[in-house]
Amino acid sequence: MRSGGRAMAAGAARPCGGHGPRWALPLRPPLCLACAVETLRDGSASLVRKKHVVSRLHDALAWQALPVVQLLAPDERVCGHLIGTLFGMLHTVEDSGALDLFAEVLVRLVVELKSEQYLRCILDESQKELCKATTMRGSLPTFALLGKLADAIPGFADILVVEHSNLVDHMLMGLTYPNESIKAAVCYLYGKLYSSPVGTERLSAHFEERLCGLFLKALGRAQTKELQVNCLGLLKELLKSDHFVSILMNNSRTEEESENPDFLGGEHPLPLVLKKLLLTRDEILQAASAHCVAAVLVHSPSRYAPPFIHADVPEFLFECLSCNSEILIWSVYCCLLLLTEERLFFSKCHTVYGIESLVRSLQDILQLNNVELHKQGLLLFTEILKRQPVEIKLFTNRGVCIEAIDVLMETVNCPVLEVVVEAVRAVAAFLRKDHLSSPPVPYEELQKLLEAMLKRCADFSPPQSSKRHAGDLLFSVSQSHPANINRGRVPQRQGQLLLNTLESFRNACRLAVEFQSDPMAQENAFTAPNSKSKDTLSNFSEFLLRICDSLCIPMVMNYLERAVSPSMMEIFISTLNTLFTVVPNMRNKFSKKLASSSFIRLTLELKARFCSVQRVRSTWRHSLCVCRDVLPSLSCDCISLKGNPALNQACSSFLCSLCLSLYSATEKERTSAQEEQEMSELLQKGLPQLNYTVAESLLLLAEAPEPFPLDQSLTSHQHCFILLLYFAYTHGDRFVPEAELFLAIRNFLLSAQDRGDCPAPYILRAALYLLAVCQDKGRAMDLRSSCTIRRILDNLPDLSLVYVHCPLLLKLFLRYPELMGRFGRQVLRLWFTWGDCKQTETQEAGFGLSDQLNSVNPLLPLLKSNSSILLILLDLVCSSSVEVAWKVLMTLRIFLERNEDVLVCDLLRSQFLQILQQLLVESSSASLQANRNLPVLLSLLFLVQLRSKGVRELDSTDFKLLHQVSNLCGKCRPRDTDLLQPSLNFLYWSLHQTTPCSQQRVAVLLSNVSLLELLQKVLECTWLRPLPSQPAYLSSEDALLCSGWLLVASLLLYQHRYNTEVHQTLSLDLTEVLNAVIFRKKKPVLLLVSIMQFLRAALRQNFSSSLLVIIDQNAAQGVTQPQPRLLQDAALHPLAMWQVFSLVVSLQNLLVHVQLQKDLLLSQAVVACLETLVEYLYVKNQDVALHVASQPWHRFLLFTLLNGGQKSFLQPEVLRLMTLFLRYQSSNIISQKEISQILREAAEANLTELPEATSHALHLFLCQIQSSHCQLEPAQSETIQTLLERLLGQRTTSVKHQDIVYPFAGHILSGWKEGILNVLLLPFFQLKVTKVGKQSGCCCCLTLG
Repeated sequence: MRSGGRAMAAGAARPCGGHGPRWALPLRPPLCLACAVETLRDGSASLVRKKHVVSRLHDALAWQALPVVQLLAPDERVCGHLIGTLFGMLHTVEDSGALDLFAEVLVRLVVELKSEQYLRCILDESQKELCKATTMRGSLPTFALLGKLADAIPGFADILVVEHSNLVDHMLMGLTYPNESIKAAVCYLYGKLYSSPVGTERLSAHFEERLCGLFLKALGRAQTKELQVNCLGLLKELLKSDHFVSILMNNSRTEEESENPDFLGGEHPLPLVLKKLLLTRDEILQAASAHCVAAVLVHSPSRYAPPFIHADVPEFLFECLSCNSEILIWSVYCCLLLLTEERLFFSKCHTVYGIESLVRSLQDILQLNNVELHKQGLLLFTEILKRQPVEIKLFTNRGVCIEAIDVLMETVNCPVLEVVVEAVRAVAAFLRKDHLSSPPVPYEELQKLLEAMLKRCADFSPPQSSKRHAGDLLFSVSQSHPANINRGRVPQRQGQLLLNTLESFRNACRLAVEFQSDPMAQENAFTAPNSKSKDTLSNFSEFLLRICDSLCIPMVMNYLERAVSPSMMEIFISTLNTLFTVVPNMRNKFSKKLASSSFIRLTLELKARFCSVQRVRSTWRHSLCVCRDVLPSLSCDCISLKGNPALNQACSSFLCSLCLSLYSATEKERTSAQEEQEMSELLQKGLPQLNYTVAESLLLLAEAPEPFPLDQSLTSHQHCFILLLYFAYTHGDRFVPEAELFLAIRNFLLSAQDRGDCPAPYILRAALYLLAVCQDKGRAMDLRSSCTIRRILDNLPDLSLVYVHCPLLLKLFLRYPELMGRFGRQVLRLWFTWGDCKQTETQEAGFGLSDQLNSVNPLLPLLKSNSSILLILLDLVCSSSVEVAWKVLMTLRIFLERNEDVLVCDLLRSQFLQILQQLLVESSSASLQANRNLPVLLSLLFLVQLRSKGVRELDSTDFKLLHQVSNLCGKCRPRDTDLLQPSLNFLYWSLHQTTPCSQQRVAVLLSNVSLLELLQKVLECTWLRPLPSQPAYLSSEDALLCSGWLLVASLLLYQHRYNTEVHQTLSLDLTEVLNAVIFRKKKPVLLLVSIMQFLRAALRQNFSSSLLVIIDQNAAQGVTQPQPRLLQDAALHPLAMWQVFSLVVSLQNLLVHVQLQKDLLLSQAVVACLETLVEYLYVKNQDVALHVASQPWHRFLLFTLLNGGQKSFLQPEVLRLMTLFLRYQSSNIISQKEISQILREAAEANLTELPEATSHALHLFLCQIQSSHCQLEPAQSETIQTLLERLLGQRTTSVKHQDIVYPFAGHILSGWKEGILNVLLLPFFQLKVTKVGKQSGCCCCLTLG
């Protein structure tokens, strides 16, 4: 050792050792290669020294291989000597560390020299060594070296097998030796040999005859990990060959034996051996074992899976999923995925056993950043869900099912698109009834999953460029240039994601339909009593419909902007078809929305583009050629042989369901089971063959019977297309050029009439509707066409069978004399009969039918252009039901408001006179009161009169109408409100048309004693009626009281003005009148206004009218004891001071209340009554008037009004009160400061924007300031003058009318809707157009100033 150390030191000090510098290697310290070789050959050198030298040589080959090769390569003798020395040392050294080092240097040296002679040299030496070895223990270094050489040199295995095949015999002997290290080295070498194609071919018989049994025995009994790993490595190579797999799996057994569980006989069958490795806790061995199982199964799952299943290998594979090794989990996923192809895997319930482990494994791997592992796990989960037999329930535990939903939710929200695609496929497979039938069904979790899936799919979709209809999207894609389509092609994975998403959603819809027949799935049976659960089928079904509308449909429409996939559209259309039965009570709304969103057009375009087949009739091909010349947009692809049965069936079923649903939704009143059945059979028969483009279909409609034999297919196609157009057009989808459609429908009807064919009523209904909606886009029908339609309709028992409540259809019948003369009355009756029910139905549907179905305006131009329609309407008023008559009234009212034709009004007045005269002559009082149409007629009469807004002279017709109506009122009782209300309004209007030349109006009314007696009774009802439950509600009785008070007030006015003779007086208790205002509790607003209007008229005449008798309540009660009367009471007679103050306080309180309620009409009435009261007091007793006007409460009232919403002096109430206080010099109420502030606000305001009532009040206030001689500054006087000039310049030039109000109540028609009539006010208190009585419910006021 001492001499070795000195030599090592000397070698370090003298690197060349006398051999010269060329043997020196550039290491630190330097190494002399010649000295190293000599040291290795030196038998006396110690092992430590040799290990040191070999270690230095290893470093040189590792870092400086080129200099070593350059030194050794030229001298083969030295190379051979060094290789032989190292090889010899392998068999003389027992130190395992030294052996590994020597073998590694030897391998590296051979690799670097790159010469086959050295390989052959080693092989020769190895063969010699193995032959002379007395025991197999000494052959371990040889086998290990050969294995390393085979691993490092690609062609070494081929040389060994071809040129030294006898080495294989020694290797076989090594497998029998009871030393696992030797076995491991031999297996490793075998693995390298069988990894070579040459080795596989040469050693095939060797394996079958000799190696297979020994190998399986070695693998089955292996105890060391080295042997196990090397055996698995060899097995991996062997399993690449189907021949070796067959040998290993002992495929020589019969098929019956392979089905037998006892098939796993023998000492070491491969499934049991691999199962044993799966039982180990070593994840590497488990992964290798799983990989080998997969390598076997991949050759033929049906052939090799049963032995593994009988060996319960799947059970242990599922158990391995609880590990943390990604490699092992991946290998297990692969094995299980292959096992899913064998039915025995499911029938043995391995999936039921392992589903929980799989779900937990998926939960764990989602925490890892391994996309491929995520995809593989989801793929396995999907296959299990898809292939699981229905009769074997997969999820026996609801908790596992919930965990599976959570896993799917998490994977759906994954940011990686590829994972999301697989997750959505898993969702589609998961949504099966047998997977979710364990009660309670987790509907709430399913909703969250589906919503997350749809939103995730929407996130990956590009934003929609514009809001377009479905048919437009498909049409734009189909007409795009191919280059543009390729340029904008949707990425394949996004398309696959949408396809999987639609399939999942369709499965969810089918699941909901299947659960409808399962009572256990309707709701959560475990819900606590008196509590409401969200886990119900109804909630889930409504969610599906809602999410389809908000997410699913927009996504598909977005996709259609860029591409059209037949398979995707087939799933989408079938999903929509399934949704019709998911929520039956929402079917109508859903169908209407689909139709209004152009889904009929979309489906027809899909059928024409992807489902069309070659036409069989030569005449039809000729028609197409002609059509191509006329319509260039016709695609040549339409006559190519194409077909897509699945898409065609889906589209046809969807259109059939949609049409039937729309039919039941829009034809509720006349839906018959027979007609619906006929329509269903027609659609089911004709839609699958209706695969034409729009241009072709139009030709089909216009096709005459001559080119074709009259067969059912042609007629069926025509009728189907007409129905589709009808339902599309009724919901706003007008995708066919209307002028061309008008001609096609007209020709269809002409052809049907020519061949004596009468289409079914529902086909005629659709054809007439399409004619109606297209009539304005083309030329008018000729006489032949209109007569043809009349003859066809004459064959119908009832016009209502083909009637559609549409203004354009009404216009069609009233536009052509041939149709109007025959059907005008019937169609108008139907129009008004169907009007409100159709409108209500449309509002309930909420999906936006065309406004044409709800509007009466289209009738108005026809009324103006054709006066004969008016006569039909008047006849309907008299002969129809009260509901129809009332609708006619509303139509005529709108017409009269907009039409200024005096001749029309005269025509109506004369017609009314004839009707009234006939009714009054032929009817008694009782029959008049029982006539329900008479109130409607009187209301219309009043509206005709009201149309003449200006003052007009009295003609004979007016006089006769006034006489007849007043006589009619005399025959009524106060409770006949339906008759009296419009009659009193008519009399009221006529009275206000009185001029000095037409004062006979007043005389006619005052001479009618029965009318005045009726008015007396009506007014007395004011005190006798109980208080209403709703203070702001204007009932029919209250409205009649309003009319009575207003008519009496007007009679007082005009009797006094023209001093007309009175034949009957009216008696009123003044105390009751005042109490009605003072104690106004729960009285309607309009009734208060009417009573105050009467009170103003009485005050202006100082209660001294010859028509009115004021009753003194005290005298009437017979009060005899002496009561001293104050001088003020005597001067104010018939008022008393306490009544005056009570009335003033009540009016003040009313004004405060009105200011809070923003009721302009009542506020103006209160101020006007207060003005008239003070005027009356000033005439009677100036001191009392000034005292009342100077009450300090008035100033507080002003401040209250100013503290309201506007906080401005420029309010009509405030200005008129200010004017009143100025007029009576109430300086304590209004000061110079308030006057200055009003002037300042008025100067700064834009007077043109002020309401007319405010402008008028401001004008009166300014004039009062000038006349009151207030102390003003010169600037203020100039401001007043400027404001007056500006106000004078903007005053309207309209004729100033008297104050007049027309009340109507909401109970004129019994059983009709409340509030259907308005309260119409002509100029009242000089106000602009206003709305009054916000809380009146039944009334609304219009005031003109």
